[in-house]
Amino acid sequence: MTENYEISTNEKERVLLVGAEARSARPLLSLEDSLAELALLADTAGMEVVGTTTQRLQQIDPNTFIGSGKVEEISEMLDTMNVHVVIFDDELSPRHQRQLEKEFGENVKVLDRSALILDIFAQHAHTREGSLQVELAQYEYRMPRLTRQWTHLARQAGGGAVRGGSGGVGLRGPGETQLEVDKREIGRKISKLKLDLDKVRQQRSQHRQQRVRAGIPVIALVGYTNAGKSTLLRALTGDDIYVADQLFATLDPLARRVDLDSGRHVVFSDTVGFIQKLPTTLIAAFRATLEEVLEADLLLHIVDSSHPNVLQHIETVEDTLAEIDVPPIQRILVWNKIDRLTDQTLPPRTSGERYAAEAMISAQQGEGIEHLLQLIETTLGKSLRKVRLLLPYQRGDLVSWLFETANVEHQEHTDQGVLMTVSLPPSLLERFQEYLQTE
Repeated sequence: MTENYEISTNEKERVLLVGAEARSARPLLSLEDSLAELALLADTAGMEVVGTTTQRLQQIDPNTFIGSGKVEEISEMLDTMNVHVVIFDDELSPRHQRQLEKEFGENVKVLDRSALILDIFAQHAHTREGSLQVELAQYEYRMPRLTRQWTHLARQAGGGAVRGGSGGVGLRGPGETQLEVDKREIGRKISKLKLDLDKVRQQRSQHRQQRVRAGIPVIALVGYTNAGKSTLLRALTGDDIYVADQLFATLDPLARRVDLDSGRHVVFSDTVGFIQKLPTTLIAAFRATLEEVLEADLLLHIVDSSHPNVLQHIETVEDTLAEIDVPPIQRILVWNKIDRLTDQTLPPRTSGERYAAEAMISAQQGEGIEHLLQLIETTLGKSLRKVRLLLPYQRGDLVSWLFETANVEHQEHTDQGVLMTVSLPPSLLERFQEYLQTE
């Protein structure tokens, strides 16, 4: 059966984890480290890991992913340990999933890393936007995995009928199979969710335009899951923001305004944490949230400096940012959790080419926060462009606004208006285009 993709959280399910690696593969994490991360994901989902097994192959088996011999071995382990859930550390193709379910029997639930992450996201998304994004990702994941045994939607709609968008019931056409009905229904739901998320994207765009007009820089926090982004946001703002030492503890986007020591206003925007092998359906579904990153003035890349795979985590985040086509925005690499370090375990230094600056902090202890804020001020200042503006006297509102939000270096009253030398971020240059003066 392939209908049970949601994971029950009423009681802890006993699970067996399976990792497989082709000899030609070049993963960022070792097979063992990746399985350890999968175990943390299973724990976050409320499951109990009772065993793990690995398989190194010449190439991935086209039928069962792991080969018939390993399938038999796992079947014996399931019987011995009384386990009915198997989780694979990679995304299984629909063909692999169907064959493994057939091999293990209908009493065994076969999941992959993507299904597990989707379930965690479903548990932790609380806002309407987050719920929409997760629901879209789940349906896009399910669509190619539908089989004739998958009748979940039909049962929800009351047997052989499909409930329409207005609450009415539509009957199947002549000769239409349940599989075709289910696919059509999921397709309809996907289209509706995309329309709803487009509205969210438009609202976010309007909010960003308001911030640009107000001259407020946006600083996006990015990083591997559990690196401490939410803890840092709480330290920066003083707000009671939920944090937990757990993968994907917070998913819903947060934006908070902060006043820097210079009096400048900035907005810190938290984003969803990244992880290796993040499902592509999730990246696509969360694009509305990730657009905050695309149009940020500065990125803070938060890393857990105490994690043994910190360099691989950094590379995973940078690869994901490249995948969503993030432009060359200035970045500060923030080594978090230094309170967990000893002199012998200081993090290795990275190449300075990618980052404008680096900071060592403990967001939980508040250590290094002031220095980080100074780096933010300095880095934002580097992106400013010094220009000369001639503003007519009837635009006193713009003169006042510049004194409140920009760095005004010189002001002179002339016959034509107020001549000002100011430093502006690139995002505001277009607004003042008609007032620009050439040397």
